[in-house]
Amino acid sequence: MRNPNQRCWLTALVILAALCTSSSAALAQAAAPTAADSATPQQIIVTPPVPASPEDMGDALMTHQRYQAALEAYKKAPNSAYVWNMMGIAYQMMFNMQDAVRCYQASLKLEPRNAHVLNNLGTVYDALKQYRAGERMYNKALKLEPKSMVVYKNLGTNLLSQHKYKKGWEAYKTALSIDPQAFERTAGPHAVNTATTQDRGAMNFYMAKSCARAGRNDQAIDYLRMALNEGFTTPKKIVADSEFASLRGIPAFEQLLAAQNAP
Repeated sequence: MRNPNQRCWLTALVILAALCTSSSAALAQAAAPTAADSATPQQIIVTPPVPASPEDMGDALMTHQRYQAALEAYKKAPNSAYVWNMMGIAYQMMFNMQDAVRCYQASLKLEPRNAHVLNNLGTVYDALKQYRAGERMYNKALKLEPKSMVVYKNLGTNLLSQHKYKKGWEAYKTALSIDPQAFERTAGPHAVNTATTQDRGAMNFYMAKSCARAGRNDQAIDYLRMALNEGFTTPKKIVADSEFASLRGIPAFEQLLAAQNAP
């Protein structure tokens, strides 16, 4: 009969042998080549990249301002309101207003209640000096998106171009109440005042009033400078206008008035 010490030694030897055996098996398994490792290049399956759709290609080209190339890509895309709208933007960016109108109208036939397309169409009508048609588009867009800063800003410019100064100013104020940086955002189609120097002076004057009311003093002074240079207003009228009371005492404002009053 073995004594306890012998039994302990035998038990330890059995455990050690088991550990060695399992470690050897693990090492052998790790060292053994897998099916993927042993596969030849001809046997490896490579998934080809999914080609970009014409619509995606058009969008990418638009971001790089390659409008003609974007148009060619969109023409290969499935017919949709989105594609027609993007084609309209591309034509508009290339100053081809007739084709821009055609594309925006095609988009609206497929999706009549799209405020963005209505706004875009309005900006083209403004560029063509068809201001009443543009005003109708903006009003339709606002019925669908009553909180659109972009539409209110474009409507304001449109109304000023029609000499509807009070209504235009109200539209500008609404745009600024929605987004205080409304006049700094110019991405995408937007209304541009293409009227006379006097009309542009009116637009700058009322933009100055809107900025002053919104507390954007630097912008208000810049617009006042343009309105003065375009002959729409005078230092005397500016001082008498309560909307500009907040600008009094600001050095840039006082310097502007002084320069205009200088002989």
